[in-house]
Amino acid sequence: MDELIEKIAAKAGMDTATARKAVGIVVNFVAAEAPPDAVNELLDKMPGARDMLTGNSGGGGVMGVFGELTDIGLEMGGVQAVATEFIAYARQKAGDKAIDGVVNGIPGLSQFV
Repeated sequence: MDELIEKIAAKAGMDTATARKAVGIVVNFVAAEAPPDAVNELLDKMPGARDMLTGNSGGGGVMGVFGELTDIGLEMGGVQAVATEFIAYARQKAGDKAIDGVVNGIPGLSQFV
């Protein structure tokens, strides 16, 4: 996950600690909201992703994760950079089928990625 965190930090112009928090929020959101089969396939193929699971997701679906990301100081551009880079990294590591299962399994997510 360090590779992804570094990419997000560079793209969004944030420090790595904030990028790490953002990735943790997204990983926990996906784990809580996506269908279990899709989540397991994705997490198995993204080295270090399971280590970021805390079991805490603020809930509230897509808008809830947006709120969590803005609570750590991200503005709209930062949220978009996190989402874009996370999806690209996930596609690279897990493939289209796995990430499509996650995106299609979370109501409203496809409108944002």
